Amino acid sequence: MQRYFVAAEQFSDNGIRLVGEDAHHAFRVMRTKPGDKFIVSDGQSRTALVAVIEASSTLVTAEIMEMLHADSEPGWAITIAQSLPKGDKMELVIQKGTEIGAYAFVPFQSERMVVQYDAKKEAKRIDRWSKIAKEAAEQAHRSRIPTLEAVHSWRELIQSIAAYDLVLFCYEREGHAAHGRGVRTAVQEWINSTDLIRAPKVLLIVGSEGGFTDREAAEAEAAGAVLVGLGRRILRTETAGIVGLTCLLYESGEMGGA
Repeated sequence: MQRYFVAAEQFSDNGIRLVGEDAHHAFRVMRTKPGDKFIVSDGQSRTALVAVIEASSTLVTAEIMEMLHADSEPGWAITIAQSLPKGDKMELVIQKGTEIGAYAFVPFQSERMVVQYDAKKEAKRIDRWSKIAKEAAEQAHRSRIPTLEAVHSWRELIQSIAAYDLVLFCYEREGHAAHGRGVRTAVQEWINSTDLIRAPKVLLIVGSEGGFTDREAAEAEAAGAVLVGLGRRILRTETAGIVGLTCLLYESGEMGGA
């Protein structure tokens, strides 16, 4: 069933309104007509099954048939910090990461970035990324749209590490080393050494096409991150975050792991 995210003010006591692109999509693409049903969410606490009353390309009004219990969000709030990749690779990270269950995304600058950072261009790209996250959240029947933060400098990213309960820094040397630590080992060590809280905040840091320098790895570790590998194979930057996120959700029990 089609799902839309709406602003809180588009909810009333017994009805909702779709406006803008959502109304256009419902009317022009989905051919919505009176009596049709779909699901709406305010991305916070309210999710409802609604039935259409009137529909046009600029406004769709619907009455609430049933308030639904939203339970599609993972127990762990996992943020993917992705060093800016070239081309449209970030779009793939956001789309698939949202489908899988990422809580938020933090694009950042690192030393071996291939792309040239342009603040004006990135602002426009963030608008597009936000739209991709919204559409992916609707497709995956998420209860909320992942947060997409502004591009961080390396120093800003390092300073943010203290705000998380667990931070994993994906570093290919850990994957190649015989004694290297993987995601499962790091997570189990963390679980065994702490009183596991509800909805822990986890940060997964992924490098760009050029990977990380030894200095960056040392700075991240000194700030509290755990260096981990994602296996002995070299993953593309747009693959690493998706793999790491899936591993973390499995270890959290989200996919039948723990």
